[in-house]
Amino acid sequence: MAKTEFDYQSFLKNLTQQPGVYRMYDKAGDIIYVGKAKNLKKRVPSYFRDNLSNAKTVALVRQINHIDVTVTHTETEALILENNYIKQYMPKYNVLLRDDKSYPYILVSDHQHPRLAFHRGAKKKAGQYFGPYPSGGAVRESLRVMQKVFPVRQCEDSYYQARTRPCLQYQLKRCLAPCVEGYVSDNVYLEQVQLVKLFLQGKSQEVINLLADKMESASQLLQFEKAAQYRDQLTALRKVQEQQYVTGNHKALDIIGFAYQHGVACIHLLFIREGKILGSKSFFPKMPKQAESEEILTSFVAQYYLNQDDGRQPGKEIVLPHEIAEQQGLQSAIQELYQQAVQLVVPTRGEKAKYLQLASTNAQNAVSTRLTESLSMQRRFEALDLALELSQPIGRIECFDISHTMGQQTVASCVVFNRDGPLKADYRKYNIEGITPGDDYAAMAQVLARRYKDSQPDNKIPDVVFIDGGKGQLAQAESHFANWTGKMPLLVGVAKGVTRKPGLETLIMAGSHQILNLESHSPALHLIQHIRDESHRFAITGHRVRRQKVKTTSSVESIPGIGAKRRQALLKYLGGMQELKNASVEQIAKVPGISAKIAEVVFSYLHDKPH
Repeated sequence: MAKTEFDYQSFLKNLTQQPGVYRMYDKAGDIIYVGKAKNLKKRVPSYFRDNLSNAKTVALVRQINHIDVTVTHTETEALILENNYIKQYMPKYNVLLRDDKSYPYILVSDHQHPRLAFHRGAKKKAGQYFGPYPSGGAVRESLRVMQKVFPVRQCEDSYYQARTRPCLQYQLKRCLAPCVEGYVSDNVYLEQVQLVKLFLQGKSQEVINLLADKMESASQLLQFEKAAQYRDQLTALRKVQEQQYVTGNHKALDIIGFAYQHGVACIHLLFIREGKILGSKSFFPKMPKQAESEEILTSFVAQYYLNQDDGRQPGKEIVLPHEIAEQQGLQSAIQELYQQAVQLVVPTRGEKAKYLQLASTNAQNAVSTRLTESLSMQRRFEALDLALELSQPIGRIECFDISHTMGQQTVASCVVFNRDGPLKADYRKYNIEGITPGDDYAAMAQVLARRYKDSQPDNKIPDVVFIDGGKGQLAQAESHFANWTGKMPLLVGVAKGVTRKPGLETLIMAGSHQILNLESHSPALHLIQHIRDESHRFAITGHRVRRQKVKTTSSVESIPGIGAKRRQALLKYLGGMQELKNASVEQIAKVPGISAKIAEVVFSYLHDKPH
């Protein structure tokens, strides 16, 4: 048995035979493992046997300082509680599903003229939600398809409310222009919205039948133009149906492909709903060394399906690559949680086996790609260690960049890399305020002051900080760290050179300002370029989002007492924003629904408030 200071014999004497969850703690009081048992009296003693063969279990037992248990009424309750504890405490010896993003939905809003929209996060907006979808790409592809088939608006509310004439989507026959009066009646528009809802519910055939009936009815009434519109919709919908359908009659399947090689595991989920491929997603769980395949797959199924935070719904059948521990118990827990019949099956032949082979191939390809990328990243880090002549291998790198347009909407980015590659969960954007527009040096000083504070623990301080810029930007970093008392990172400026061509970058070392030129084929330079380009991309993305927000926010939206209808009336009656700004109080008061008092408020706001 593995050596341990924990008095397990006294603890085991008092264990109950009921089901429950056990938590193992180390000396620091941190939970290092969470497990569940159908019978606590039988399960927990298995960790303290003399013939432990699993190296992970041996390492775990050595660190146990004490254990506590929570008794449950049923095994199902224990499974759900175990999943909640793992999600809450993230123990280092459990297999952890790294699925921190909420799943995306399609929202049909609850407006007079409903909008089709991408939605992720809490369901705070009024309307009907469809999903969840496996990825944002799957949602955007569905929205793109529906825009071709159903002429329902997908524009932002601010854009919709400010229109005085139809936009390009109307000209392309992808929207009925409900934003402008006189182009479509509410009944006709809502009819299309209802077809969208049926399509999103998987009732494609019902939509086709309805459109066929409407086309026939319009033809009999000699409304040939209207009949042609229904015909075009039918043609587009049938084409979409052909592209999406798979063979077979399976209504709702979750296919789980699995691959495990050289310490990297991938679970590839393939979703089939109403006979259509809804999408797929790959997961790379975080796991302790020498974890076994069965444990990884079991942990994934439990953590993925016993989690209703994002509103996910399992298929009627969950297809597994092989049998797993607690399969029957997991099936019962999933059925109880979702209040529906769900089967965990392992097919040996037929269509399900073919789908499983497809999912497993995708999982294997994903593992191979991840291993290749990891090997390449390790080699690049080793080359950078040599190039910078560091005594210790680099563990963490952070890089900063600044993005703005003519000094406006300045955004600073910070990207983080370790020897496995980008740590996107640690990326941060900073909106820069209170500086002279266009002063990149002041922007860099501000972001460094906000990123690195005296109270930060050393493990949060990187080994190397790259500054995208020359000596001026590097000087801001040197100034910030001049009186630094904690762990001191190596500061390096990355200057693009006179021609600004890739491969001609120079490194400027802090303190001595020594110039370091790396060969264009150097793996170390390729790593620096990768990190620098990633910080540049992240900064530009943040800046564009901020700039677009300012661009699409009308000055009228901030006027007290002016809602959507009055705002639309002002812009429509006067002909646009510029005409509104040039109008007098008397002209504004002539707008329907605008009193003399409100006209004075509008005029005062537009002319007295700085913009």
